[in-house]
Amino acid sequence: MALKSTNPTTTKSWKKLQAHFDTISTTHLKELFENNSERAEELTIKWDDFYVDFSKNRITQETLDILIELANEVDLKDAISKYFKGDIINATEGRAVLHTALRAEENSEVFVDGENVMPEIYEVRQKIKTFTDAVVNGKHKGHTDKTITDIVNIGIGGSDLGPAMVVDSLQYYKNHLNTHFVSNVDGDHHKEIVKDLNPETTLFVIVSKTFTTQETLSNANSIRTWFLEHLPEDAVSKHFVAVSTNIESVKAFGIDENNIFPMKDWVGGRFSLWSAVGLSISLSLGYNNFESLLEGARKMDEHFKTTEFEKNIPVISALLTVWYNNFFNAESEAVIPYTQYLNQFATYLQQGIMESNGKYVDRSGNEVNYQTGTIIWGEPGTNSQHAFFQLIHQGTKLIPADFIGFIESLHGNKDHHDKLMSNYFAQTEALMNGKTKEEVLAEFEATNLSDLEKERLLPFKIFKGNKPTTSILIQKLTPESLGKLIALYEHKIFVQGIIWNIYSYDQFGVELGKQLAKTILNELTTCDNSVKHDSSTQNLIDFYKEKHK
Repeated sequence: MALKSTNPTTTKSWKKLQAHFDTISTTHLKELFENNSERAEELTIKWDDFYVDFSKNRITQETLDILIELANEVDLKDAISKYFKGDIINATEGRAVLHTALRAEENSEVFVDGENVMPEIYEVRQKIKTFTDAVVNGKHKGHTDKTITDIVNIGIGGSDLGPAMVVDSLQYYKNHLNTHFVSNVDGDHHKEIVKDLNPETTLFVIVSKTFTTQETLSNANSIRTWFLEHLPEDAVSKHFVAVSTNIESVKAFGIDENNIFPMKDWVGGRFSLWSAVGLSISLSLGYNNFESLLEGARKMDEHFKTTEFEKNIPVISALLTVWYNNFFNAESEAVIPYTQYLNQFATYLQQGIMESNGKYVDRSGNEVNYQTGTIIWGEPGTNSQHAFFQLIHQGTKLIPADFIGFIESLHGNKDHHDKLMSNYFAQTEALMNGKTKEEVLAEFEATNLSDLEKERLLPFKIFKGNKPTTSILIQKLTPESLGKLIALYEHKIFVQGIIWNIYSYDQFGVELGKQLAKTILNELTTCDNSVKHDSSTQNLIDFYKEKHK
């Protein structure tokens, strides 16, 4: 059964939210805290090793109650049930959306077209484990009988961003293998990666569901050519493996059929790190850590699936996005992890969130009359404090921000971690409270500034505050806790799509540029000038061809 189609702006709860917004929109967070001494406790969810504080958001309990009414009015519970059961909720492509099945328990039953997919999922997981163990332990050797030292993941989009982010985030847990990622079709990129590699000890993992993606196949073929400058063609089978559904094309490339790891079309690329796409994760961290990552996601799945909306972390997170995006007209959200390990996390979420919910047509095929997807961006603190925080604190835009921090550091440097986390806490407090005229004047008393200088500087020193933040505190960065965190945002994406009445799991918007690129590539490599472009594009092409002779 397809998802229901309800324009959210026609619901009773949307109208209630608009009326409520009119009464609360100018209320300062400081006032909300002054009026309710229990606010922080009431608006915090403690779950497992997560402590999520929503209290520094511009909401009251009434706001949450009406937002939950909205979730019920668009029948979010029914949508969640269909999501986990394997119904065709990616209706435009006729597919189920079952990345959740990839981390479900083995005795679960999840049906696609009448067939329980769990046995096959665990068969692939066993294949990943067996291959990982063989490579890590040195049993799987290269063509010249040398053990593997380096792994190169060749993919793009979800076939690159997910594995790259996880491996980078969990580098503390890495084994002895060196891991590299090639994604951009830019030839300079892959050249920089392979120039210091020893082909005799390198394993290449090509990740392409169709084995036709231009960027991935261009990089794979160029690397294969480089490889064959050093080793004979029959060495390819020992040094290249693939994650794909196109068995014949993979075999034609020279890859042993036993080294092809299958994936299904009910796993979208940006949600695919849990599948065989995560092979590079398993090779880099060891299979046990990959399994812990999956287990963390499974636990968040259970929380999302079974917890009432009032205490459901992904649901509340998503509803807050709707509140800010559709009522405060806040077009972007910042994600600020207070750990350098998560320096690729915001980049990963950009694809997950913006590719999923960047849609202007609703589930009935009508153009929407309200805002949908938000712009996602961010960098780790404290670096970001010395970069874009000025805009969040004193700029003219309202930018809700998620602060992600960990109670324990991995290397145990308490001095550094205390300094790091003091900034985490201070920034959320500063964004909420700001600094009043009276506070600035009181600070001036301790200076030797003249009255004229004080008056001149005063407006520049004032912070309005009232900037919303959500604080996500986690005990420690582990494979399991990272799995929970990623799954939290996956489910947040899903809920947003349900509320906005859009299909979150297709991505037709990425196709148009690809189609045009094929046409233009033909023009760049031949004398064909038959295609007519606008004058700007034509001038750019002509200038490039002239200078690139």
